[in-house]
Amino acid sequence: MPTRLLHRTPSSKTARSVVAGALAAGVLVASLAGSTAATAAAPRPAERYAPGADGIGDPYFPVSGNGGIDVTHYALDLDYTPPAADPAPLEGELAAVATLDIVATADLDRFNLDLRNLTVSSVVVNGKPTAFAQQSGELVVTPRPKLKTGQPASVVITYGGTTTRPRDIEDALYGWVTTRDGAMVVSEPDGSSTWFPVNDHPTDKATYSFEITVPEGLTAVANGLLEGAETADGKTTWTWDAPDPMASYLATSTIGNFRLEQYTAPNGTPIIDAIDVSRTPAQYANLARTGDMLTFFEGLYGDYPFVSYGAIVDNDSVSYALETQTRSFFSGSAGLSTVAHELAHQWMGNQVSPGRWADIWLNEGWATYSEWMWTEHNGGTTAATRFSNLMNSPSQSAWNTVLADPGPLGLFGTPVYNRGAALLHALRVEVGDEVFFGIAQEWVARFGGGTATTADFIALSEEISGQDLTTFFDVWAYQPPKPTVW
Repeated sequence: MPTRLLHRTPSSKTARSVVAGALAAGVLVASLAGSTAATAAAPRPAERYAPGADGIGDPYFPVSGNGGIDVTHYALDLDYTPPAADPAPLEGELAAVATLDIVATADLDRFNLDLRNLTVSSVVVNGKPTAFAQQSGELVVTPRPKLKTGQPASVVITYGGTTTRPRDIEDALYGWVTTRDGAMVVSEPDGSSTWFPVNDHPTDKATYSFEITVPEGLTAVANGLLEGAETADGKTTWTWDAPDPMASYLATSTIGNFRLEQYTAPNGTPIIDAIDVSRTPAQYANLARTGDMLTFFEGLYGDYPFVSYGAIVDNDSVSYALETQTRSFFSGSAGLSTVAHELAHQWMGNQVSPGRWADIWLNEGWATYSEWMWTEHNGGTTAATRFSNLMNSPSQSAWNTVLADPGPLGLFGTPVYNRGAALLHALRVEVGDEVFFGIAQEWVARFGGGTATTADFIALSEEISGQDLTTFFDVWAYQPPKPTVW
């Protein structure tokens, strides 16, 4: 979704030229008439600064993200105290400082950030204490001096409060989910605002760094590479660096009783797995296939796009897995097909993210189809058989949805996954293997590091194939019934 543009009035330079021209004309008229009367004052130019919008403008989550700013980096300094032992309330305490490097994309007299259920105590912009207000999940910052288009700024926000167990639009746990021994942090689609001030939409990717301080004995796991861990006065600070641009919902700061297992995959990728100490080998054994999967998916989609990979296997559960960038999250255990699914997301969903949430099938359809292809690669059911079985099944659970617009309550419904995968297999049959995998690799190469939409995918498919695919995509992506012909 493009950033909403703000109306801009003429610049002060233009206004000064108008005034000067008007004065000059007045002097000339007065001189010709032999009069000494003063010329009329020119109109005062309109104010050019305006507030940044309180949302990016995504139809599904209108107040997620913010207009007028581009965040380039988040430095998150988090000090967290987990809940006391049962039967104490399942509530933690977070004291934090977030330093955001931003660039103004409009002339701003104020701008918003998303932040829910945590209290801000101070905001400093470019070294100056700054006025702010909190209202309805929004942190409203009023910098002085105002920010000009293209101007970089450092925004330091001190905040904190009690953490709980927030739920998303479908009543599933997400965001900073407090656990007895720490927290599970999984934020799709808009849960990052439950733990840091953020421009919470995939269209504003940024790099991240983390310093997470927890009681000694606990491990804090974040994205990217582990820079170090230092213990003093009964607390350990874990430092992580994530230098690859990342959508906010993919950031994590998961805390618990983890042991770290580190190695290098055959393709050279550093792997860092965090395994809860209560997990049995059977619950994480499938992570050993990560190296083989990396090699397989690189053959399909191109080089692995990030500085590291790995997994978090927690003993607590949010009842789903999530492709948190470079460190996929698994509730309880890591099944083989789910391990493949979340790894494939690193290309399809993380490197290329949805331009609007209605485009989520481009995440889940590709990841599901990747599962199908991985299973076939290992001698299991072929992708063609999976497709045929789905098309011949009397069940309607995968259909009766507009795939390219499933609605905010349909983001994680069965059609987004299975119909999305079926569309991709049907496209492969339609254009042939060479063209299909050419589309896949060009998709990652062209849009990697940013976002893309269904319209972008259709245009690319037609470009690479040289075919008119209007009817194909209309039937598969825009009409609810199960496709029969295309």
